[in-house]
Amino acid sequence: MYLVILAWGYVVAMMAIAEAMSPNGTLMGAFFTLLLYGAGPMALVVYLMGTPLRRQALRRQEAAKAAASDTPDGGAEPTAAAEHSRVPPVRKEP
Repeated sequence: MYLVILAWGYVVAMMAIAEAMSPNGTLMGAFFTLLLYGAGPMALVVYLMGTPLRRQALRRQEAAKAAASDTPDGGAEPTAAAEHSRVPPVRKEP
């Protein structure tokens, strides 16, 4: 994946240099060449190719969270000791 990105960056850099050095070219044209042909598509490709890695990391994180849970029901209901240890809120009498 990194080789493709590196090669595409080289091609885009050469296109931008050719744009800047040509008699009819401008530096602004070279900048937009770098931006629209280089940075935009490369960012999209890196994001899309990184999707499986992000998905695997999310699954590992969820599995670690489930394994770390020490209650048999996954922490859905508080225990009886936690129910009785709550302090009731103090309210003003009307």
